[in-house]
Amino acid sequence: MAQFSVPPAPSRDILVIDEFHGVDYTNSPTNVDKKKSPNAPNMIRDVPGKVRKCMGWHTVKQYSDRINGVHFRREDADGIVHSGTSLYKGEDVLYSDANDERSQSWQFGDKLFISDGKALLSYDGTEVKLASEGAKVPILTIAKAPTGGGTPFEDLNLLQPKFIELFAGTDTDKVYSMTFSGLDSVDLVEKLDSAGAWKPLSNGTDYTVDLAAGKITFTTAPGKSPVTGEDNVRITASRTVEGYADRINKCRFGTLFGVNGAADRLFLSGNPDFINYDWHSGQNDPTYWPDTGYSVIGTEKSAIVGYSIINDRLATHKDEQADGRNVVIRQGDLVDSEAVFPVVNTLQGQGAVATYSFAYLATEPLFLTKLGVYAITAQDITGEKYSQNRSFFVDGKLLKEENLQDAFAFVYKDLYWLCLNGVAYILDGLQPLQTDRSIPYSKRQYAAFYRNNVPVRVMWERNGDLFFGTPDGRICQFYNDPNSQLSYNDDGKPIYCCWETPDFSGKLFYKNKTFRFLTVRLAAAVATSVKIFGRRRGIWTFIKEDITKARYFNWGYLDWSKFSWSNDETPQVITTKVRIKKVDKSRFRIENGVLNEPFGVNDLAIEYVENGNFKG
Repeated sequence: MAQFSVPPAPSRDILVIDEFHGVDYTNSPTNVDKKKSPNAPNMIRDVPGKVRKCMGWHTVKQYSDRINGVHFRREDADGIVHSGTSLYKGEDVLYSDANDERSQSWQFGDKLFISDGKALLSYDGTEVKLASEGAKVPILTIAKAPTGGGTPFEDLNLLQPKFIELFAGTDTDKVYSMTFSGLDSVDLVEKLDSAGAWKPLSNGTDYTVDLAAGKITFTTAPGKSPVTGEDNVRITASRTVEGYADRINKCRFGTLFGVNGAADRLFLSGNPDFINYDWHSGQNDPTYWPDTGYSVIGTEKSAIVGYSIINDRLATHKDEQADGRNVVIRQGDLVDSEAVFPVVNTLQGQGAVATYSFAYLATEPLFLTKLGVYAITAQDITGEKYSQNRSFFVDGKLLKEENLQDAFAFVYKDLYWLCLNGVAYILDGLQPLQTDRSIPYSKRQYAAFYRNNVPVRVMWERNGDLFFGTPDGRICQFYNDPNSQLSYNDDGKPIYCCWETPDFSGKLFYKNKTFRFLTVRLAAAVATSVKIFGRRRGIWTFIKEDITKARYFNWGYLDWSKFSWSNDETPQVITTKVRIKKVDKSRFRIENGVLNEPFGVNDLAIEYVENGNFKG
């Protein structure tokens, strides 16, 4: 009797994804790790390992010109808005001659100092004016004889032309010589009286002035000082040096740094006439810019692009023209009671390309280069080079963007937003991942996400909320309640998001695969839904839509078109049969693009059978 043996049924394999670590736009979809996605627009980290749809934003105010910055004093509830060439406080224009470029600000005392590339401005909570108005008048020399000499005391102030000289008067000398000839004016001449108070004298009555010679001639010799050891003649004069004030006014960016790393001096750079120079202010006084308080960083063919603070050192970043020595490290010291900032090291690495891409993520300074977002670590600053790429997983898309130099970065709640061309590349400081083998010299990468339809020109945080200004003059605010249905729209428009799996090739890439079953566990919401697609031989096919399973009832948000009897707020499992047969690989996509619907993904599983060799 003939006997027949029935071959065993092919065993069923299961692929489970229970962690989601952002996008990978650099590797091909076949080589992307299963925990990442080759395409996941508008998905963001929920808790580490889980993802959800990004919350949207809405317009809160409209201005006539592009938004270049919004600046806040600590004491004020509302900031001033830099739109076009004007600075606004509410509806009032405080200043109308600003530069129509991005601006930065820093607070010293109760004043805010704003740099826009045209003029250094100050804001006291009521009025915006040139920082040169009321700027410090330095005392140039003390203990000076009428004929000259004396002891140098302070340097000239680049920001304004006035200076003071103190003389030790005599009983016989009537002519007093200033350090400089060719004066603009002698603004004030004073004499110390017997009570130790300064008494102003009258031009034409008490003295005459020869501006060309820089001499003041007294009608009567001032005599010796009534106070032993004190100078008794004080002369305030003005002498304009062409271009001095513009050295500061035309700077476009800066940072705070000082002796031993203290944040008590303002460093400014970005002057197009002095691309490799920077200047530092007096201690706690951005109205005083000593004419000797500058540094020349590298050669003049390479521009300073930005700054990072690393421990107690100042890292000055140059562009790619610096022959590889692109980061200059300085420290702040006191030498003979004077602040100095010597260079202590230079590092090789990629040059920075975007001035406004510098920000700190998890204490790590990040900045954009032509090869991606890089970091300099504390260990790097004592070495010879740095090679810490942090954006590998989005570099495949990021580096194809136009106008990288215009990128703007901001860190909000452990996320580094790099915004340009209406999109954002987001690095997650809570999910540092292992280094990809393609970049062996970097210690780690950040999980990365991608957000579109965010027309960011500048971005800021206020009272825990994230805002941005747009090129067309809008002030916009991101929603901040992930549980609210109304948080999921972009100015009233639906947000499309999806999570696309990599290409699944099974255990053996050359075997036939038959995909039979898919299940996804979604975060429950008052109104949510999902569409599921599969890809076979390059063509996407609709598999299933579910608009009820993950919903629950809530009186706080009642929409009869999305009504549910369920009170279960826990994550819900949605299953579907799949009929994709005899392929070497497949890819799956889950998506949501419905207005005011959240969408959160906790787990994804796919069952498939592998049997026979793939024949194409």
